[in-house]
Amino acid sequence: MPEFLTTDEAAAYLRLSERKLYELVAASAVPCSKVTGRWLFPKAALDRWVAAGLLTSAPLAQPAPTIVGGSHDPLLEWALRESGSGLATLPEGSEAGLRRLSRGEVMMAAIHLHRIDGDDETANADAVAHAPGLHDVVVIGFARREQGLLVAPGNPLKLADLAQVATRRARIALRPSGAGAQLLLLALLSRAKLSIDALAALDQPSPTGPDIAQAIRSGRADCGIASRGVARAAGLDFMPLAWERFDLALRQRDHFLPPAQALFAFMRHPVFAERARELGGYDVAAAGAVRHVN
Repeated sequence: MPEFLTTDEAAAYLRLSERKLYELVAASAVPCSKVTGRWLFPKAALDRWVAAGLLTSAPLAQPAPTIVGGSHDPLLEWALRESGSGLATLPEGSEAGLRRLSRGEVMMAAIHLHRIDGDDETANADAVAHAPGLHDVVVIGFARREQGLLVAPGNPLKLADLAQVATRRARIALRPSGAGAQLLLLALLSRAKLSIDALAALDQPSPTGPDIAQAIRSGRADCGIASRGVARAAGLDFMPLAWERFDLALRQRDHFLPPAQALFAFMRHPVFAERARELGGYDVAAAGAVRHVN
């Protein structure tokens, strides 16, 4: 069977009438693309769609709430406000954002995912490509950003990497399971051949990067992983560890709606790049570029 199916081939493959298939196309509830005037259906995407149980989930065609779930980022938070997009934020971590996106509870998910093994440059796109319920999602680049250890001014424990965090028993504030910064921590520990049990971690996770910063400023923690922008805003020192992709995932049907378009247009404005330079630790040269389409 070919990689891309015509309408009659897709209808036969899904055991649907062509009329029913066209209804699903009109509702943006089935993965497809229009090429030179005719609809084509990627067989692999149809397989994921069926496996995810979306054949009976046409309600996903309902408009999603104007909320950006997933990870917190100070540049994104500012851009949502200044762009006039009307999009609110619900920062719970990258994996939580993708789960909400799959259930239609948010319009976008801000993600920065990491893997124990493999190329982190493709981690966001790969996660979306294989996630149940996300057959029709597009990944838009927001920025590459710098992540590292936040420490008190002057870096009193002279921390430069996770090995020193472990050996010097520095109190480290963690993010919740599934948060991008926590996934980065686990990946970096694995590459350094360290266990998370080797760290003197606080019992209570910090929901966002600014919460990590507050734990350090209050003296409850000695360090934690967050972005350079968070460190600068909090007046903390920053020990760089890695650059990462910070992307926005949303359904293709929502990409052209006014809230998303207002944000994407603002990301191309010079004031957005200027703000990124002020915060520090951002590369926004490819902001707004399509990085992956399911």
